[in-house]
Amino acid sequence: MPALLQAALNAADHGWPVFVLGRSKRPVANCPACPKAEVDPTHDREACPCLACHGFYAATRDPQRIAAIVAAVPRGQLAVRTGAPSGLVVVDVDPAHGGTRTLFTLIQTGMLPPTARVLTGSGGLHLYYAHPGQPIPCSQSMLGPGIDVRGDGGYAVLPPSIHQGTGCPYRWAPGGWPVEEMPPALVTACAPEPTPAPSGAATDPVTLASAGGISYPDRLLDALLHRVRTAGEGRRRTTLYGVARGVAKMVAAGCLTSTDAEAVLTGAGREAGQSEREIRAAIAGGFRAEGVAL
Repeated sequence: MPALLQAALNAADHGWPVFVLGRSKRPVANCPACPKAEVDPTHDREACPCLACHGFYAATRDPQRIAAIVAAVPRGQLAVRTGAPSGLVVVDVDPAHGGTRTLFTLIQTGMLPPTARVLTGSGGLHLYYAHPGQPIPCSQSMLGPGIDVRGDGGYAVLPPSIHQGTGCPYRWAPGGWPVEEMPPALVTACAPEPTPAPSGAATDPVTLASAGGISYPDRLLDALLHRVRTAGEGRRRTTLYGVARGVAKMVAAGCLTSTDAEAVLTGAGREAGQSEREIRAAIAGGFRAEGVAL
């Protein structure tokens, strides 16, 4: 059995609807008889019987249909439809655009726990998380430079696809990690609308700006502060330190001032029951580690 077909069937066994892309990671072009949505909005892309038309709308778990799709596009790349249909959210880390540095910061703050992951053909990383059951849109750089999210309305390339530019395969990372749940802070950061601050949170206005590749700084800041407010006893200072490093990166990117950053971090630390001395030390240490002045 061809490796592409075996991988597609294995994915379907996990409940993941799959389809095939062209060699360039773009969806296969529609057949001549199949209109695009903007041409005929009444055409039901979900129910279309064509094997490869309409991109991820052609994704399926049916073994016979999968075999037919692979036979029709034998040199294509395998992909999974992300979001609610598969129960997956994929965090895409692109080292070429600063993704590795952002990844380390998000790991330190507890937003990206270990989970199933794919080593991409371009040297990047795909982290697979369980869809939380609420809308998670696709986004670019919302979590920081070099980090994209593939959720509802998106797709991700699966092994053993071959990257067109490098000739290297996508492969599952060793260790056999299961697909883990998205932590609440990650869900908050990826949600369509910012989550209101909990009762008792600091309400002083903070001016935020989209900068440094961070498209939704309000969501990212809210998610980072949520980590501090909900940190367990014994981990609060460490969490505040890690979050301070993340917020320092936002200051360096031009998303907010150091004055505002110190104010919101101090407020979150107080909510978590930390002493003023612990708060000052954690914030100063986090900013110093990122080379950002308070």
